[in-house]
Amino acid sequence: MIVAHRGASADAPENTVPAFELAWKQGADAIEGDFRLTKDGHIVCIHDPDTKRTAGKKRVVAKSTLEELRALGSGIPTLGEVLATVPAGKSIYLEIKCGAEIIPPLLETLGSSPIDASEVLAISFDQDVLKELKARAPQYATSWLCRFETDAFGNLRPTVASVLDTLEEIKADGLGAGKDYINEAIAAAILAKGFAFHVWTVDAPEQARQLLDWGATSITTNTPGKMKSALAD
Repeated sequence: MIVAHRGASADAPENTVPAFELAWKQGADAIEGDFRLTKDGHIVCIHDPDTKRTAGKKRVVAKSTLEELRALGSGIPTLGEVLATVPAGKSIYLEIKCGAEIIPPLLETLGSSPIDASEVLAISFDQDVLKELKARAPQYATSWLCRFETDAFGNLRPTVASVLDTLEEIKADGLGAGKDYINEAIAAAILAKGFAFHVWTVDAPEQARQLLDWGATSITTNTPGKMKSALAD
């Protein structure tokens, strides 16, 4: 499965409706977007906690209303608007960038959308958010985001054993890992326990091929069209 990172973000402004629509045109199997809650309770699609990088003017999302964010003219869509782009049979990865306060409006919006629960994957670095979401709405799959690193002695951190413990404790369905330091043994250990194994953000086709050979469930990329074409070749 090829997932468009913030839409076709190499070719269109990230986390905007045009980026998501372009991802579908490029043949993406799924889109990934970042979601935060506004001051007045709307869920909007934006990666950073404020709008400085994408809009040129700084407004903190959690302290701004939807109307104030719209006034910036940077094309920040709501969750509902992003869901409306998803064709039947395609999927969406919802990265939750704030706390559990987003869960009630998230479930309300998903519930009123025609999208099937099986086409939604909630992802987050925040274990507690995923744990609470799973407890309240077990019909939605969840994936914990983790970035592997090595310490001063060359040891992998976090350890694979601790990652597996976390996944079991929060009842996640899978792991979303950064592409660095991934090897076949890590992939095999995750998959052997029955968890899905998603990898981000991969733009090199040769690396994607290697990860898929190791059994990766999905590859998230900034260039879905080029990746689909390269893998087809």
